[in-house]
Amino acid sequence: MPFTAQELGNITNSVLDAYINKREVFKQNVQNKPMLRAFDASAGTFAGGKGNVSLAIKAGQGGGSFSGYTHDDQVSYYNPATIKRVNYAWKEHHIGIGVTHTELKIDGITVVESDAEQSTSEKDGREEQALANLLDEKMDELMEDYAVGLDTLIHGDGTSDAKALAGIRSLILDSPAVGTTGGVSRVANAWWRNRAATTAFGGAGGQGPISSASTGGGVFLQFLPQQLRQLGRYAQGGTRWRFFAGSDLIDAMEKELRANGNYTLDGFTNEGRTDGSMADLKFKGKPIEYDPMLDTLSLSKRLYVIDMRRIRLMYMSGEKMKKTNPARPYDRYVLYRGLTTTGVLTAQQLNTSAVYDIS
Repeated sequence: MPFTAQELGNITNSVLDAYINKREVFKQNVQNKPMLRAFDASAGTFAGGKGNVSLAIKAGQGGGSFSGYTHDDQVSYYNPATIKRVNYAWKEHHIGIGVTHTELKIDGITVVESDAEQSTSEKDGREEQALANLLDEKMDELMEDYAVGLDTLIHGDGTSDAKALAGIRSLILDSPAVGTTGGVSRVANAWWRNRAATTAFGGAGGQGPISSASTGGGVFLQFLPQQLRQLGRYAQGGTRWRFFAGSDLIDAMEKELRANGNYTLDGFTNEGRTDGSMADLKFKGKPIEYDPMLDTLSLSKRLYVIDMRRIRLMYMSGEKMKKTNPARPYDRYVLYRGLTTTGVLTAQQLNTSAVYDIS
């Protein structure tokens, strides 16, 4: 099969004879991925076996009545039965590339085969003409595509691909009082709901988006501490909150702060000279992290408050970023490289996390 225009372009861009920055390819569109990084840093593991990760949860009260008595009054006893189990199905994921031997030869790379095994080596004199290691660049692109794919899933609700991981929007719902999560009803169990201020929740009789304004000390700045008090209400043992926001929400918070804050002689940043900028936003000592994926998903006016202690990404033991080197078909001279990951996003408590929008 002849090269496609895209493959020819890739080869040409990698081996231009007079390219000034030899062996370096500048990345133009690699976004930061703070939510993925945070979940990955606190990820747990689970053993293989059944198709679900199962966790035990329960309400704090068992339904008993604490009442007074005197002398030989008859009293009652009860048997608490509040434990429920939530189940989350783990999912398998794959991404892989195929590079023709011809492409690699053009870049000065030889594929060495030993039965089904394939390895590569550089041809003599390659340094004189190779300006970007084509195979390294393709592997680098593979890793970035893997990260973008997983970051997209982490931000999703699981509806785009039923065979892939269901993300944060399957747990922290825009309308938190509907449906089930992990097999437990949100309708019947008020404690099994996140907090929210969204259009969907407003339409269901709850809190709609917040109209950010600088009056009265800042509308959103007044709203957020009220919410955090409620988010900490049932947080036995404390929380580990992370704040992820879109660009418009951060802009709105900065406007409210500028309108209500007090400049020092050195400005907001206090760096020894007058500075018109502001330091990066924090709330309750925790950074408000700009999450570019929220902008990509048209959620630039959104803030997620996620309790990383109770909502966790989990990988199957030994199945995170598992490298595969498939043998090539006997009638195709192609080098294959792949990655597979098996994982699931789980929640053991929802009322310590929230989603908020501004209008």
